Amino acid sequence: MLGDLAASSTGVPGLELAELTDLGLQFLFAMLRIGAFVLSAPLFAARFVSLPVRIIISVCIAVWIVQHVPMPDARDLASLQSVTWVLRELAIGLAAGLVLQIYFTAAVMAGDRIANTAGLGLAAQIDPSTGSQTPVIGQFFMLFLLAVFVAADGHLVAIRLVLQSYTLLPPGSSGSGLGFTDDGLAATGEMFTAAVRLMMPVVSVLLLLNIVIGVITRSSPQLNIFAFGFPLTMTVTLLLLFLTTVTLGDALLDHMAQALQHMGDMLGEGTDGRK
Repeated sequence: MLGDLAASSTGVPGLELAELTDLGLQFLFAMLRIGAFVLSAPLFAARFVSLPVRIIISVCIAVWIVQHVPMPDARDLASLQSVTWVLRELAIGLAAGLVLQIYFTAAVMAGDRIANTAGLGLAAQIDPSTGSQTPVIGQFFMLFLLAVFVAADGHLVAIRLVLQSYTLLPPGSSGSGLGFTDDGLAATGEMFTAAVRLMMPVVSVLLLLNIVIGVITRSSPQLNIFAFGFPLTMTVTLLLLFLTTVTLGDALLDHMAQALQHMGDMLGEGTDGRK
C-alpha cells in the first residue's frame, strides 16, 4: 500500500521551487511600471488613498500583464543587465504619472492666483490630496478637476495607456529615455498656459473691479477701502465662480483630454528621444 501511495504521489501536478521563484521575479518586474505610475499619478497618489490600496491595485493589474505581455527570462532578470531594465521601467511609470501631475497642478495654480487677486490668499487649508496648505479656491479647482477626471473615466484611460505602453515599449528592451525630459518640459509650459486660461476670466473682472474701487475710494476718501472694497471683491469673486462653473467644467474636461493626449504621445514615442 505504501508503494502504491508513493507511486501515485509522483503524478500530482505542482511547481518546482525554481519555477515558482522565476515566476515571482517576472511578476515583480511586471509590476514596476504600473506600480510607479500608481505612486505618482493624480488621484492614485493622493494622501486619502492609502499605500496598501495602491499596492493592491498594482498587483491586480500586474496579474493581467504577466498573462498577456512577454516578460524577459528569469535568468536575464537575475543578471546585472536587469538593473538598467528596472530603472527604465520605473522611469516610464514615473514619467507618465508626473506628466499628469504637472497638468493637474495648473488647476491649483489658477485657483491660487484667483484667491490672491480676490484677497483670499490667507484663506488656506490642508489639501487632502497633497497634505500641504493651499488656498480654498485652489482646492476647489483641484477637487473639481479630480471629479471631472473620474466622471469622464480619465483614470481608466490613463491605466489603459500605461497597459498599451507594454506593447509599444516592451519590458526588457533598450532605450535612452531622453524623450521624457522634453515631454516633461513641454508639460510644464502647458501647465502655465492652462493656468492662465483657467484664471483669466475671473482675474480680468477682478482687475477691473479693483480699478473701480480705487477710483471710488480716491474720489471719496471717507469710504474705508477695507470695509467697502474687500466685501465687494469677495462677493463678486464668489458670484463669478458660480456663474462660470459650467464653462469651467468644460475647460477642465478639455484640459484633462489634453493631458491624456500628451501622456499617450509620450508613451507612444518611446524612450529614444525621437519626435
